[in-house]
Amino acid sequence: MNLVIDIGNTLVKYAVFENGKIIYDQASESGLFLSKVKELFEAYPKIGHAIISSVGKLDHKERDILSLFCKVHVLSSSSKVPFKNSYATPQTLGVDRLALATAAFCQNPSGNTLVIDAGTCITYEMVNNAGEYMGGAISPGVLMRYRAMHEQTASLPLLEPQDFLDFIGNATHTCMHSGVINGVACEVDGVIDQYRSRFQHLTVILTGGDSHFFAKRLKNTIFANSKFLLEGLNGLLEYNKD
Repeated sequence: MNLVIDIGNTLVKYAVFENGKIIYDQASESGLFLSKVKELFEAYPKIGHAIISSVGKLDHKERDILSLFCKVHVLSSSSKVPFKNSYATPQTLGVDRLALATAAFCQNPSGNTLVIDAGTCITYEMVNNAGEYMGGAISPGVLMRYRAMHEQTASLPLLEPQDFLDFIGNATHTCMHSGVINGVACEVDGVIDQYRSRFQHLTVILTGGDSHFFAKRLKNTIFANSKFLLEGLNGLLEYNKD
């Protein structure tokens, strides 16, 4: 069994894999790390390997705690990957993006795949049919756009993401919701069109915590997979086992 731990900007996600399949996944606040790890190893004592992915600065205490229970691989730019990495600055490539590219390659090794992750930022990752990670793009996420409008204006309120009925807002709050949610959907559709104009038979994967706000608004055909990042991390763990 493998344990995958994804330390994000706001939450820590845990997933247990057995024979390549997720049998458990949950998210919690970072302060519960020790109790969560103990709980997982009590429930799944056959876990033999773990991988930690952190988009921020990793606290060595967390790695040391986990290493008491099993072998631990801390994902970094020096980790082995199963694809050709053509990113010009691989040392600056986020580990979350590395995991998404791995999942794209493992699930579609002979095809063109674009992965769109709607999280704190919206990231675009392109793996071509030659097994080459080419890079992509980074854009402000949904919450970031709401906060920017509030913090950089004198009177716009701070809103929580919310669905809306019409793209034409008839009040300040509905105009803001349309600007963010409809704006992101139009952005994503436009980016997909750009990639499809260059890459034939493109498979598009949509993932991330905010994807549900605009997935149904996209005119392009996509495959939604909320576990895509976790699957990529498990693939990297398998690839980096001794």
